Amino acid sequence: MASKEVNQMLAVAAAACEDKKAEDIRILALDPVESGLADYFLICTGMSDRQNVAITDEIELRLKRQFGVYPNSVEGRRQGEWVLMDYVDFIVHVFSVEKRAYYGLERLRKSATTLSIADLNAQLASQIQATITAKRAKKPVTKKKAPKKVVHARAVVRKKAAKKALASKAAKARKPAKKKATKKSPRR
Repeated sequence: MASKEVNQMLAVAAAACEDKKAEDIRILALDPVESGLADYFLICTGMSDRQNVAITDEIELRLKRQFGVYPNSVEGRRQGEWVLMDYVDFIVHVFSVEKRAYYGLERLRKSATTLSIADLNAQLASQIQATITAKRAKKPVTKKKAPKKVVHARAVVRKKAAKKALASKAAKARKPAKKKATKKSPRR
């Protein structure tokens, strides 16, 4: 079973194919004994060479934005009849109608299990749920602490000013007041 991140990337690539109107999208889960190349093949068909290039561009863009991943190699983009994108854990094949019928990758990989996008999403959801429950099991149960009070900057300044004023009043109260010597004017 592939990792959660691989399944997420595969789901994003499949969604990119759907958004660019690719047809007959299939995900083949390859038999690990038979294939040392990758875990999955994502196969789809475009109606023209231009559409095939647009599909591969969209897949590359989304995987770069969301996961920071680039394909290790891309083959056939210039011709557009069969574009292959190698992402190590899965390989994307974007075919023209004629080339897909001619090469028949699905026939060559008879031991592979065909997954629908819904199956992949269900598998991904179960992996996410398993991760969440594993994290909860590891986390020790602790008492919740009361939330810390948020002190605003103005309140801090006011408190400092009030303390300063109290300190100066207390200092004045401790010191005896000095009497001013006044000159008496002579009486006339």
